[in-house]
Amino acid sequence: MLERLVERLIKNKNKEEQRTKVGQIAGVLGLISNIVLFFGKLFVGFIANSVAIMADAVNSLSDMVSSILTLVGFKVAAKPADKKHPYGHERFEYISGLAVSFVIILVGLQFLQSSFNKILEPESTTFSLGIFIVLLASIVIKIWQLSMYKRLGQKIGSQTLQASGKDSLNDVFTTVTVLLSALIEHLTSWQIDGFIGFILALYIIYTGIRMIKDFIDELLGSRPSDQQIQMMEAKLASYPLILGYHDLLIHNYGPQSKFASVHVEIDASWSLTYAHQIIDMIEKDFQENLEVELVCHLDPVAIHDAQFLKINKELMNILADFNEGLKMHDLRIKDNNILQFDLVIPEGITENEQQLLAEIRQAVSKRIGDYQLDVRLDHNYLL
Repeated sequence: MLERLVERLIKNKNKEEQRTKVGQIAGVLGLISNIVLFFGKLFVGFIANSVAIMADAVNSLSDMVSSILTLVGFKVAAKPADKKHPYGHERFEYISGLAVSFVIILVGLQFLQSSFNKILEPESTTFSLGIFIVLLASIVIKIWQLSMYKRLGQKIGSQTLQASGKDSLNDVFTTVTVLLSALIEHLTSWQIDGFIGFILALYIIYTGIRMIKDFIDELLGSRPSDQQIQMMEAKLASYPLILGYHDLLIHNYGPQSKFASVHVEIDASWSLTYAHQIIDMIEKDFQENLEVELVCHLDPVAIHDAQFLKINKELMNILADFNEGLKMHDLRIKDNNILQFDLVIPEGITENEQQLLAEIRQAVSKRIGDYQLDVRLDHNYLL
């Protein structure tokens, strides 16, 4: 039913409009269901005199705020690029998610204080069939919320909706725990409500901190997913005309705004016009099939020069002898016997870089000849 409703509402809209509409649908559905949960749990919490249930109600209040922030976030993120923001506003979705995370931590801290007070001054709670039904219904609603956020989040690739889904899963655990603690206290008279509330508060705070870290990583510019890298590498490897590529850099300006740059190795004998046609074809292919704005840098390789090929092969052998992870690119044989190239240092190499360069120079002198090295270190963490 949800899928049919969404498909009807996003029909005849472009991809960006569909993303905004789906995000707004999720925000509205989350807001309505969280309003119902908040008032239901608050009413039951007062009747039962349970700090754990009332804290769970306040958690639903924070979810209401989260739904509002989700609506605002998708609205702002949908704004087109302008003079001040040439890459668009999609990263605002991460900001709204960050705000949701802070709200979750604030609720957890308030919950922590009220639970601690009840540990110091315990009071009996009241339990009835009505309270049981309300809490059970809230669990069912939260499971539905989890499913809704997960499906819609996957549909548009939204980390914010995925975070809301995780929050809904947390709420399922907390409400189940509250329900069990109420049952235990009703059956045994053990006054554990404050202790259960305290544990839940710590869990809520931990969840908020973890979400903050994830969104800050996105705002700072985290490493692209392995799937993204593999898709782009497979695409670049599929072009038979280019000799190779390196320095693939991927920039994310939002869930839908992906930019990349790469150095493409070509035959040095090509004309500039022909080389330009080839990289135009590659950039267009990336845009149409991967929805990535790619910029290619040309690196001509003298594949018809016997001296170049001999030195290039021996250099690669030398590097492999030191470490299989060492790679090089942009080799140039300059006047005055200078070998210029970029040396790629992958993660995991613990040897001092200057000492490594000194040893490579000695190996080049013995195995290739009296050449000076002009080496630029390249730390490419996408490798």
